[in-house]
Amino acid sequence: MSDLILHHYPQSPFAEKARLMLGFKGLSWHSVMIPPVMPKPDLTALTGGYRKTPVMQVGCDIYCDTALIARRLEHEKAMPALFPEGREAAASGLAQFADQVLFQHAVAINFQPKGLAERFGSLPEAVAKAFVADRQALFAGGTATRLETEVALSQWPSLLGRLETQLDRDGDFLLGDTPSVADFAYYHPLWFVASNKAVAEALDPYPAVQAWMRRMADVGHGAHSEMSGEEALRIARESDPEPLPDTPFASPGDFSKGQTVSVSAVDYGTDPVTGSLVHEDADEIIIERTDERAGTVRVHFPRFGFRVVAG
Repeated sequence: MSDLILHHYPQSPFAEKARLMLGFKGLSWHSVMIPPVMPKPDLTALTGGYRKTPVMQVGCDIYCDTALIARRLEHEKAMPALFPEGREAAASGLAQFADQVLFQHAVAINFQPKGLAERFGSLPEAVAKAFVADRQALFAGGTATRLETEVALSQWPSLLGRLETQLDRDGDFLLGDTPSVADFAYYHPLWFVASNKAVAEALDPYPAVQAWMRRMADVGHGAHSEMSGEEALRIARESDPEPLPDTPFASPGDFSKGQTVSVSAVDYGTDPVTGSLVHEDADEIIIERTDERAGTVRVHFPRFGFRVVAG
């Protein structure tokens, strides 16, 4: 199999989720640093417009969204399992809740005035304004709306209190003695809060949560080496695509294999990616597109949270 390449930047919560999942699996990978705001020319050459972080590359196959990256890593190395046998629905459901609901609370807590001052106070004003403008554009046109800080703060004790109770009573991790995808999804929003000293006090009342966070951090990021964006593009140009999944082609939208379609996120970061549909099943959508810098690539999206329309 081709090497694993993660396109990310250090401060991204979802990238931290991916980095820890790679460490959990004991996998070696290459790190390509991307800008935290648009434009991201090397990344968009690979994805065709998808702009969220992180993206994982395997040769000329490009995997978008950490929900699908988790499944690709499970395919790469089955054990230790991100989706424990017999608890796949529980693990996926908890991860989806954390990636959506808990993450939005963490963002709102970080983006209150004192949190913004801590994150951007030492940066030039133009840089801070560019970041805010980029995030406003990120949320434009999708179903997700920014959660008000007051609402996030009022609901935080309920979310964290439940997590505290379970971790205090039931063991080291959410679904057993080892982490699952649910733990990585719950961890990254709390890591985002903990990484901002102006708002990290929101975690102080929860000692079991803090102990669990230390156990999660100990997983580490695995063995990785730096790679340039140009090198990643060269690898894409010179690679053959991975075999398609052996699941039957199934299109809820009645699209045909080979049809030109556009795929976009539903919630935020809704920039469409257009290409030829090569596979659809219950979990995944794959389109093929050609870029003058990246060559012919296959871009993979998870089924949940993405829409497909005729291109």
